[in-house]
Amino acid sequence: MIRLALLLSLALAAPLAARTPPTQTTPSAAEQRFTVTVEGAGPDVILIPGLGSPRAVWDGARVALKGRDRLHLIELKGFGAGDPGPNLSGPILPALVEQLNTYIAANKLKAPAVIGHSLGGLTALLLATAHPESVGKVMVVDALPWIGTIFAPPGATLAQVEPFVAQQRAALAARYGQPADKAASAANAARLALTPAAQAQVAAWSDAADPRVVGQALYEDFMTDLRGDLGAIKTPITLVYPYSPAVPRERADALYQGEYAKAPKISFVAVEGAYHFIMLDQPEVFAKALGDFLAAP
Repeated sequence: MIRLALLLSLALAAPLAARTPPTQTTPSAAEQRFTVTVEGAGPDVILIPGLGSPRAVWDGARVALKGRDRLHLIELKGFGAGDPGPNLSGPILPALVEQLNTYIAANKLKAPAVIGHSLGGLTALLLATAHPESVGKVMVVDALPWIGTIFAPPGATLAQVEPFVAQQRAALAARYGQPADKAASAANAARLALTPAAQAQVAAWSDAADPRVVGQALYEDFMTDLRGDLGAIKTPITLVYPYSPAVPRERADALYQGEYAKAPKISFVAVEGAYHFIMLDQPEVFAKALGDFLAAP
């Protein structure tokens, strides 16, 4: 069974109606929605974490890609332990997409590969939709065009989902300044990662993230439906998705491949023995998938 906790924990993107026009104005440090660290040399690769995750979620990828690529490791302010800055004012993700595009242009990155997990995955799709000229190819790690596919009843609309999601946003914001609920964090992490080490890491990241930022990003995620845009995305997409005894291969294939069927340039990589944090549960398999993706034309 696809888990509701996954839906309420790891989100994907921003409302379509909230997209802002392209801009080439470089934001000030105070306006910047994300921080970035750059390391290595070679073809440019942008890595975007998921909801509540810091850039450290890509530590395994950093090791696998060392010496072959120049990595741009993104972290949304408020998802690490630092100052959330402008992300205390939403909407967050439309500005994030535009600032990522500005970053690519300002640093003269030529058709970078963009890799995103969950929230970062749909952010990558939004970037490819709004600015196809800026993106060479996209790897989406366990994200769907609309999270409501596995959350809402069949046929549900964004308007029907909105009241519940607004409640979740408010509940998360109310946690700010309160002691972390370690038991709840551990239970949620057990639904998102398989190994004890991965679960402990996910729980720690969750506790460190600013719940006000997480709540707003969660809201924007649920109010996004990219299904109607997939057919227009000409950028090559690789979708990496998990399967396990909790979600058997046949069910995972039907869900993920069905939801991305309209994408004109799509390839699929199914990873056995993983939950949502594929890169933590199966680091070697994920590293191979990453290498294959980057090596492909």
